[in-house]
Amino acid sequence: MRWKLIRRRLTISAPQMKVRSSMSWPLRWIAMAMMLGFCGAISLWTFELGKNLAGVDNGDRQELDQLRGEVARLRDDRDKAQSILNTSGSLLTAERSAQERLASQVRQLEAENRQLRDNLGFFEKLMPAGGNEPVAIRGLQAEMLPGSQLRWQVLVMQAARNAPEFHGLLQLNVAGTLDGRPWSMDLPGGGRDLRFRQYGRLEGMVDLPNQAVVKNVSAKVVEGTATRAVQSIKLGA
Repeated sequence: MRWKLIRRRLTISAPQMKVRSSMSWPLRWIAMAMMLGFCGAISLWTFELGKNLAGVDNGDRQELDQLRGEVARLRDDRDKAQSILNTSGSLLTAERSAQERLASQVRQLEAENRQLRDNLGFFEKLMPAGGNEPVAIRGLQAEMLPGSQLRWQVLVMQAARNAPEFHGLLQLNVAGTLDGRPWSMDLPGGGRDLRFRQYGRLEGMVDLPNQAVVKNVSAKVVEGTATRAVQSIKLGA
């Protein structure tokens, strides 16, 4: 029996033996935490000591704060300069557009001025030299168009430069032949109302009979019952 007990203790089937520490696990955790805290405190003290020895906390930190302030100031200056640049660009664009509009208006005014000078020279040439006729027909034109139509234009002027407004009628007569016999007609609807101070221009179109041949066109300016001016032109057969 003793031999069996000795053999079982020496073989694999021998009972396991556990070695337990006399310190419980909560105390072990507390001890480990204290050790880690102590190591962290030593590391932090070493880091702070190194910074103090290197002068980081004093001179370098002040210089860093100055640099940060300088960067912030430069950033503000940059933003202000960018804002001024954008505003200047908008003003330049608006000014360029205004200059282009003014240049276009100047060109238009110059063209109108040249046209007015040309018209003035043309009308001065049409003015009678003596100025004896108060009202005169200075331009009577007529031409035949396809479709038995006649286009006409009349220019009437007053000789006096500061003449009062003229109010009268313009009567137009067309004469020729129709089917080989003499024929004439006036403007449909009677005379045209004529109002002007220095000059007046009237124009229009007249529908003619199909077989009409116009040989003569005459214009007459009437004021009340008085005839102020008469002019005629001949057209080819």
